[in-house]
Amino acid sequence: MTELVVRRLLIDLEAPIAVRWNGGDAFRTAFFNALSLSFPAGEQYFIDSVRQTLKALPEAQRAAFADEVQGFIGQEATHRRIHALFNGHLARQGLRNDIEARALRRMQANAHRDVRVHLGVTAATEHFTAIFAAWLLRHPWALDCAEPRLRTLWLWHAAEESEHRSTAFDLYQAISGHHVWRLRLFRYVTVVFLWDLLRQTVMNLWHDGSLFRWQTWRSGWRLLLARDGMFRASFGAWRDYFARDFHPRQHDSSLSAAWLREHGAQFAVVGTHGAG
Repeated sequence: MTELVVRRLLIDLEAPIAVRWNGGDAFRTAFFNALSLSFPAGEQYFIDSVRQTLKALPEAQRAAFADEVQGFIGQEATHRRIHALFNGHLARQGLRNDIEARALRRMQANAHRDVRVHLGVTAATEHFTAIFAAWLLRHPWALDCAEPRLRTLWLWHAAEESEHRSTAFDLYQAISGHHVWRLRLFRYVTVVFLWDLLRQTVMNLWHDGSLFRWQTWRSGWRLLLARDGMFRASFGAWRDYFARDFHPRQHDSSLSAAWLREHGAQFAVVGTHGAG
């Protein structure tokens, strides 16, 4: 089992945020805003999927996972709350949260499906967030000149995503999730997640008035598709998920542990769950 620490981030999100809070860069701001807009609904879905799976496990397995699941839920609930506050500022700036509306419609349409399907989607999406988080911790230039409290928010979130990256995956294995379905759901999540994310980014740029500016898309190429960009540099970690013997713990998380160790003054520990 994995030890998960629930932390309360010690930053003030009441004060307004700048329209281009990420170093004045339109694309980087729009992209991270799109990610944040997806988080509250997505994280509630992850919480529900993991909680329902725990209830479906035999009693012995349930006892083995209960503490780690409590930590997972605690971390995700904290992320949901923080990003809801962040998204409130975006709403006041006039951004429309289309990515959340689309996700909620899919959730409603698929609510009747087996819990293993929902957990497989959760594990797949958690792999995406974990590899993006690992990339961000390796390439903090993506937040160069960002407002300090928001830089802290994103790096803290990234560190915790790496920390709990295997919880849903381990539950999927425990509930006899099928390998072929794990891969099918990962392909589905890849298409849907990236399409929704890029669509919301474009909508954000349209609202900002920077959609058709050359420097906007030069920044987008640098962030996502350059040799060390998020998408291109994460391709190998994305592909690893297709291996039959893959496990999220095969990926290094030392940068996550280091960030949490070195920035303890930025958060308060609420509780510790799980061990080993």
